[in-house]
Amino acid sequence: MKLLISIYFFILAIIQMGLLFGVYHYKRSQTLVKPSPYWMASLLTSIVGLLTFGAGIITLTDIKNPEFNFTVANALFYIAAALQALFCQSLNQKISQNLKIAFGLSVIAFFIIFEYMRLHSNFEVRTIFMGSLATMLYSWQIVILNEKKKQMASKQLLYLQYATSLEMFFALGRIAVLTMIGNTIVQVAQIPQMLILFTIGQMVMTTLSYIAIGGYWAEQVAISNVKSETENQAIKALLLEREQLINSLLRANKTSATGALAASIAHELNQPLGASSLNIQFLQKKLADGDLHVGLQKEVLDSLLADNQRAASIIRSLRSVFADEKIDLVQVDLADLISSILKIANPEIISKRIRIEKHLEPNLILQTNRNELQQVLLNLLNNAIQALSRIERDHKEITIQARHVDQNIEITFADNGEGISAESQSHLFELLSDSKNKGMGLGLWLCRHIVTRHGGLIWFEPHPGSGAKFLLQLPIKPNLVH
Repeated sequence: MKLLISIYFFILAIIQMGLLFGVYHYKRSQTLVKPSPYWMASLLTSIVGLLTFGAGIITLTDIKNPEFNFTVANALFYIAAALQALFCQSLNQKISQNLKIAFGLSVIAFFIIFEYMRLHSNFEVRTIFMGSLATMLYSWQIVILNEKKKQMASKQLLYLQYATSLEMFFALGRIAVLTMIGNTIVQVAQIPQMLILFTIGQMVMTTLSYIAIGGYWAEQVAISNVKSETENQAIKALLLEREQLINSLLRANKTSATGALAASIAHELNQPLGASSLNIQFLQKKLADGDLHVGLQKEVLDSLLADNQRAASIIRSLRSVFADEKIDLVQVDLADLISSILKIANPEIISKRIRIEKHLEPNLILQTNRNELQQVLLNLLNNAIQALSRIERDHKEITIQARHVDQNIEITFADNGEGISAESQSHLFELLSDSKNKGMGLGLWLCRHIVTRHGGLIWFEPHPGSGAKFLLQLPIKPNLVH
């Protein structure tokens, strides 16, 4: 009898061990989605628990007062069940530090309680205690899986929920059998066949739960691979399209206006497209690390949407500029607009370790086209960032000032970079000028075109000490130039 029960436990341990080895081997070939550490730890702990329990049954002489290894085995079963529940919880949200601490304390408490029960109580009490504890964990797991199913349909999670429900059924069955028998069990031979059946059934369902979780992981790997391939193809197509657009538009420069429009679109779209590419790469990395929680996912997707909308806005704005369409004026708070461009450029500012110094007078309100003015300010900010990215210096600073000057608002962008050579200063604002400060000619030409169209002025001044300083003046009451 004892040998037969031991064999059951050893067989289940071997099956789970095969699953663990298969998962580990497959894990090494995956870079996008890694299996949950809670699942892996639960599976490994369950294997050790089954082996320990199976070996303990062979040497068992008194079922009422078993050896210490039964405390170890049952503690391992509890840890495995709790880790599986934590895995399910991690599907909905990140496991908090408090929950991790509570899990650790519960393990210590379980070990102490079960060891006391091993020494001072009987087989029936210990089995009912384990069945009741397992039922609570399974109930929690079923509730968690229900919440996850509302967010995302998955056949594997449905199978896991079925297996967990059967685990709970068999655990309750063990409790029912023990409450119905009248005599005290002191020998293995006295254990009811129905109790053995329910115990083995519960362990089999636990094994099926691990298999279902493995299926869920494989399902996520397949989904991630498809998404990654789709995103890679989209990025490649986008980059190829951008290169083709630049080459085609430059070759088709039949008139100065057409050529300027073409080059301006290519130049202005580089920034939002580059930002989108970086966000997609960041999203892929988080998917690979298995660290993509809901809040981070929403933040990245919001950034991608904002970059897409900004690209569309740039195209509409440039088309309006070159077609000399009537400018749509709105009341713009300059302080808010400057904050918005700093938010757009914030990743570059942080990565280049640049300090931003703002000196803005209050009530900087003017009537202008928000999208076109945003392009001008963002170009000036990006030029300053690029200038500082070319130097090795601990202190990198961009100063942004805005003040009222008569009936105008004057805006200044100054950096402490290497400055602009005297040779380049003479044609900074020329279209596609051949400048050592690459990337500035087109952007500054477009800035002057937009500012002049709004009846304003833009010019360059050397920054005292070092660096470059660009200033622009815009009328509070616009004097539009067509």
